[in-house]
Amino acid sequence: MGFVHLHLHTEYSLLDGECRISAIPEAVKKAGQNAVAITDHGVLYGIVDFYKACKATGVKPIIGCEVYVAPRSMSDKVHPIDGDYSHLVLLVKDKKGYENLMSIVSKSFTQGFYKKPRTDKDTLEKYSEGLIALSGCISGLIPKCIINGDKSLARENAIFFRRIFGRDNFYLELQRHGIDKQAVVNETLVTLSGELDIPLAATNDVHYVNQSDSMLQRLLMAIQMGKTIDEDNSGTEDGFGMEGNRFYLTSSQEMSALFADLPEAITNTERIAERCNFDFDFETMHLPAFSAPKPYTPYDYLVKLCNDGYTSKKEEGFIPDNCEYSKRLEYELSVIQTMGFVDYYLIVRDFVAFAKKRRIPVGPGRGSGVGSLCAYFLGITDVDPIKFGLLFERFLNPERVSMPDFDIDFCDERRNEVIDYVSDKYGRAHVAQIVTFGTLACRQAVRDTGRALGMPYSAVDEIAKLLPRYTGVSIDSAIRESKELKSIYASDPQAKRLIAFARGLEGRPRNTSTHATGVVITDKPLTSYVPLALNDSITVTQFSMNTVAELGLLKIDFLGLRYLTIIDNTEKAIKGKNPSFNPEKIPFDDAETYEVLSSGNSLGLFQLESEGMRNLLIRMKPFEFEDIVSAISLYRPGPMQSIERFLQNRRNPDKTEYITPELKEILSSTHGCILYQEQVMQICRILAGYSYGRADIVRRAMAKKKEDAMAKERLGFLKGATERGVAEDKATVIFDMMNEFAKYAFNKSHAVAYAVIAYKTAYLKCHYPKEYMCSLLNSVNGENSKIKEYIDDCARMGIAILPPDINNSGEMFTVSGDNLRFGLVAVKNVGWLFAQKLILERNKSAFLSIEDFLTRTHSFGNTRMIESLILCGALDCFGIYRSRLISELDNALDILSKQRNNNIEGQVGLFDGSVNDNTMLRLDFRQINEYPLLERLSQEKALTGLYFSGHPLDKYQRLIKTTGAYTSRQLLQGLTEGKIREKQLVSFVALVTKKRTKVTKSNNIMAFVTAEDLDGEAEIILFPTVYEEYGGRINEGGIYIFECEATLKESIKDDTVDEVKLLLKSVRPADGWEQDSDTALYLKITEKNATRLDDALAIIKESAGKSRVCIYFEREKKLRAAKDIGCTIDDRLISQLKLILGEAYVATKSV
Repeated sequence: MGFVHLHLHTEYSLLDGECRISAIPEAVKKAGQNAVAITDHGVLYGIVDFYKACKATGVKPIIGCEVYVAPRSMSDKVHPIDGDYSHLVLLVKDKKGYENLMSIVSKSFTQGFYKKPRTDKDTLEKYSEGLIALSGCISGLIPKCIINGDKSLARENAIFFRRIFGRDNFYLELQRHGIDKQAVVNETLVTLSGELDIPLAATNDVHYVNQSDSMLQRLLMAIQMGKTIDEDNSGTEDGFGMEGNRFYLTSSQEMSALFADLPEAITNTERIAERCNFDFDFETMHLPAFSAPKPYTPYDYLVKLCNDGYTSKKEEGFIPDNCEYSKRLEYELSVIQTMGFVDYYLIVRDFVAFAKKRRIPVGPGRGSGVGSLCAYFLGITDVDPIKFGLLFERFLNPERVSMPDFDIDFCDERRNEVIDYVSDKYGRAHVAQIVTFGTLACRQAVRDTGRALGMPYSAVDEIAKLLPRYTGVSIDSAIRESKELKSIYASDPQAKRLIAFARGLEGRPRNTSTHATGVVITDKPLTSYVPLALNDSITVTQFSMNTVAELGLLKIDFLGLRYLTIIDNTEKAIKGKNPSFNPEKIPFDDAETYEVLSSGNSLGLFQLESEGMRNLLIRMKPFEFEDIVSAISLYRPGPMQSIERFLQNRRNPDKTEYITPELKEILSSTHGCILYQEQVMQICRILAGYSYGRADIVRRAMAKKKEDAMAKERLGFLKGATERGVAEDKATVIFDMMNEFAKYAFNKSHAVAYAVIAYKTAYLKCHYPKEYMCSLLNSVNGENSKIKEYIDDCARMGIAILPPDINNSGEMFTVSGDNLRFGLVAVKNVGWLFAQKLILERNKSAFLSIEDFLTRTHSFGNTRMIESLILCGALDCFGIYRSRLISELDNALDILSKQRNNNIEGQVGLFDGSVNDNTMLRLDFRQINEYPLLERLSQEKALTGLYFSGHPLDKYQRLIKTTGAYTSRQLLQGLTEGKIREKQLVSFVALVTKKRTKVTKSNNIMAFVTAEDLDGEAEIILFPTVYEEYGGRINEGGIYIFECEATLKESIKDDTVDEVKLLLKSVRPADGWEQDSDTALYLKITEKNATRLDDALAIIKESAGKSRVCIYFEREKKLRAAKDIGCTIDDRLISQLKLILGEAYVATKSV
């Protein structure tokens, strides 16, 4: 007796289905079945992968979905009524059924989403054709009516579903998992079947493949609900909803035995399977048609545009006038036409042209499309492929028909304008972004599993830290590679249990999000090909990028590239001062630019700013554009192993050996190393006589490590090479060399295009450093660590960051003389609107006094905004202490408010002759001291993220050097690069900005301390025993010398390192450090500066230390030592005193 599983949840029932698609087909065959259905909860995410996996193993795939049905209309969304949805299983019979299922599921998201994607009875009726429906599990509408005691309503719903789907297309679903409610439901369903002549179908609501995997299912549910497995109360409202361990892929024999009393429920499953016959079409391309202007056909129009571009490039001197270009153009056009991609090229050219017309910055190209000369002449790319030896077949291979893939970079701030243009041109129903799935990588799997098991964080963290941070590495491979992990796994039962369960969960989809760049464009409405979903109100396909492409749909990456915005803003700033500047004429052989790169001064440059890349540039000493292309291609996992050989051969070109002269011709530009995929193709073509099309197939096989294909290609390559005079032993070595390096070889087309952007950033930073750094800083607004890093780079270049100033600051960072000025919008509490209105008011005339400023801005600025400007120093231009401005602010605003009210009344008084006399605001400031320096610094940092009046650690710089303390940046870099060992004991001098205590499960107190130094910040953890000894000694605002074990804190979301974490071992106050007192500070007081002596002494007291302070009074001709005052002498103190007393009246001297 045959049986087919018609109710099965895969891993794409996110965190609610344990069945891996890859494991299902073999399990089905082992269970004695030849077909199986996929019915994930409310989604169709996995149906194509499921279909392909089944087809590959000879199992018949049945496409379906367990949809959620709203209790009323799916447009009704009232709590709690409309959250009480029910389940219904839908199976696809044919193409029409597939289209209807896509419509139902898509509308469930786009129109019916409320807690879950829900459909309704009207929608089901409208799209019922081609579908078979099962009444569902005990959460189905009919079973719920039975459980609620309303058999009449159950009967009514059964009749409804039979009517809309058809007598032969609706089945009452029976399940037997040993659950009490099921027995009650099944009894009534059997009765209804007899009374209404509705057939029965047995299912097992499969959530896991093997019975032994029930624990993995419980863990998934616990992760989904944010609970531990001990909190599972299945059978109750807050439970996981899966009683027992019977929700597995049962055998035909087990199901037949389970339903021995109802054999027709078993045989009906096979009948249903026989009627479900839908296949995906992976052969047809579904490109939207491009409407060419009359009288042109699309191909004629493409030829015209390419010829226009060809002529233009020649006339402007970008390409030479020779037949190589015309022949290549003719060849490419013929291939494009033959392969059916004329419309594709025109579509891409159209939206790129739109962007350029709107002055939206577009990148020079990306990926293999840069190898197309047609793309260059159409303006899709800006790189001459012939000049750089780029191959068209790497993009379009006439011997391997597949959808081409133009990826286009746009200015990140205006990318959406281009997507909107495409949506409007082709219709919103034809354009959508693409879903992407977050997966449980090995570290994430361990952390999630540990939480679900209720294990202590520290125990889980210890194991997670032993796993690699990068993706693509399994737990099993990590155990093989790590002796420590292998030892823990072998000796610690708790760790072994954790790892075993995590291994079962790793790699599964965890959540969905919107792909950052992918957009699909279709000829017919999207739901003719793909189901849709909503992610954060954005319509996305339910199929991933690869699946969309496999179905023959046009997929384009619209990438937002921050550096295009940086370049554009820099060029606009330059043109503002130098209108003759032409960015199109930037020379690519500028010696000064290459000197900057050779010195490693590449922080903030596209693709070139990492520490490792900077080191490579210093060693390489680039002097031509090709060097940048090589550097970008070398500094990647895999090719890095060639760096030493590359540099050695580069230094000694005469000693570089080539196996054949032909190989020298191909590899001389990369000094004997295979760096580029194009080089692999050229070797196959020149040495073995392959066409470029076949050479690309070989390259792909090598890159994907297809051993069977490579064994065949080896014979073909050796035959071709020996026929062309290459010795067989040499040909063998060359093939092996290709096979090794092709795994890591980089796409030269992509490298060249990105090298163009990298060079432009280097040129601009070299010749226009202020404008470039200004644009760079504005691009990382809110990223404090990056801002700090770039500001330090400004300092190295002699560019100061001036504090915010109401008379000089723009909205963002601006160039101010030879320096940069901090922007108003970046001041906390200020906001865009207030900053814009303030600047508009200032443009009428500068603010002359605090009274003038308040009078002109109080109508659109509130107390909090103005207070923030005062405390960050933006009103220091008026020469009044911040403390005094704050003390009078409320009073001033009250006066202005009353004046404004009086003015309004005065307008009314015009009619009775009584006009109010509006007097100008006059403030009388109380003579109070300025805030202490540390308080001012704290306020500046809180409001701007930066210090302007100094740094709290300035006076401790000698301490940091003396103690050998690390900075936060050194710790992060050292730990990341392995120069500092995990848990190595280090010293760290820092200011405590935040202290948070927490009570542990064992009722002990621990603490988390955020501490900031000159470079950034780190988290310091005090475990209970350490907290007991040192917790009371650490206070917010204090500066301490910490002795800690250093480690890396990871992001729970994406498992990437984001900051340093320190485990405290001991701590002492930094103020306990004794400074040598062999240097004295001398002040000269004259009639001119005598009134400012108190201010100077106040500043000195803030820098308390052991150095003596001596004051020379010019009028009395006497030198006196200041009583009870000592100071710590540093550059900040000296510069502040010189500002107060005058440059010539402050000095230091050894005593």
